[in-house]
Amino acid sequence: MLNKSIVRLAVPLVVGALALTGCSSSGSGDDTVKIAFQGPLSGDNVALGENEQNGVKLAIDQANAKGDLGFKLEYVASDDQGLPDKATAAAQKVIDDESVVAVVGPAFSGATNTASPLYAEAGLVTVSPSATNPTLTDPKNNFTSLLRGVPNDSMQGAGMATYYAKKLKAKKVYLIDDKTDYGAGLAGVAEKGLKDAGIAVVRKSVPQKTPDYSATAKDVVNSKADALIYAGYYQDAAPFAKKLKEAGYKGAAISGDGTNDMKFIELAGAASENWFLTCPCTDANVEAGTKKFAAEYQKAFNRAPGTYSAESYDITNMIIEQIRAAKGKVERESLRDALAKATYKGLTKTFSFDENGEFKGTDVYLYQVKGGKIAYQGNINQLAG
Repeated sequence: MLNKSIVRLAVPLVVGALALTGCSSSGSGDDTVKIAFQGPLSGDNVALGENEQNGVKLAIDQANAKGDLGFKLEYVASDDQGLPDKATAAAQKVIDDESVVAVVGPAFSGATNTASPLYAEAGLVTVSPSATNPTLTDPKNNFTSLLRGVPNDSMQGAGMATYYAKKLKAKKVYLIDDKTDYGAGLAGVAEKGLKDAGIAVVRKSVPQKTPDYSATAKDVVNSKADALIYAGYYQDAAPFAKKLKEAGYKGAAISGDGTNDMKFIELAGAASENWFLTCPCTDANVEAGTKKFAAEYQKAFNRAPGTYSAESYDITNMIIEQIRAAKGKVERESLRDALAKATYKGLTKTFSFDENGEFKGTDVYLYQVKGGKIAYQGNINQLAG
């Protein structure tokens, strides 16, 4: 728990509907209000889940430490391993705890797609810091409790295509997805952007946990592509990067936010060098507005914030401000409606949503692996010129 004298919460520009008072079977019946996180807290992609979980926990700890809430916040963890087939049980665990009034997450697109019908039925709001598949907010899905706190892959995939077309002047791109909801969605957007820019595209789907990426790596080299996009997570991007290096691939390589973690470098070693990584998230360790947060995060967890740590912190504080406005006495449905209408100025960006729960912002950022570290480059569209 951090010293009270250094705690400052981001201030909302416009607080959403304040009429959250009253209790129901899904509201808080005592002086404890719970906020849950659903994401991968074990399994292959645990590092991405821990990044977000720690941001949530830090916001809750700081709010409790400040001592002026009039109620106590409690954190609830729900591990779905980032997998669709684990997401239903993870969501039901949260739903069944009547003191939980909001969820940060689910973290991954596939898990979000599976869990969202349950959350909608329960009227329990979920605000995802990182589920980026564009179709999640399609009104046809009727995911009425889902709010997306990040630009979707329509922005990230387009940013990749723009950078390759305008900055690197790529002629032919080999595009691989990992067959997940996230990977296929990101690759689809990138493919359209590349083709619209007149770039030749070779598209291939390679499932997660493929035992050996040697054949795919050789295909990339033999295709004579001068650039590569891998749409998937670091657990598979790393062994693939190793095989690419062994096969003698010399072109550019880029992957998305699912790979943008130090675990990619740890697992891929020297093969990760010079890879580009995108993310609709800034680097909390270098941005002026998040340096204080980064220091507090480092003190609390003995590690630097990672991908989506600061965004998860912001989203949690947005939720806390709405609960605070209701003095801790909230109904799930009312809190969902208030958050959907709210505008909140966080450390990383201003959060607000359209009528479908889609995040209104569009910024995507570029990183590159340099000297065994992930180096922040800046806004990808600005860098592309």
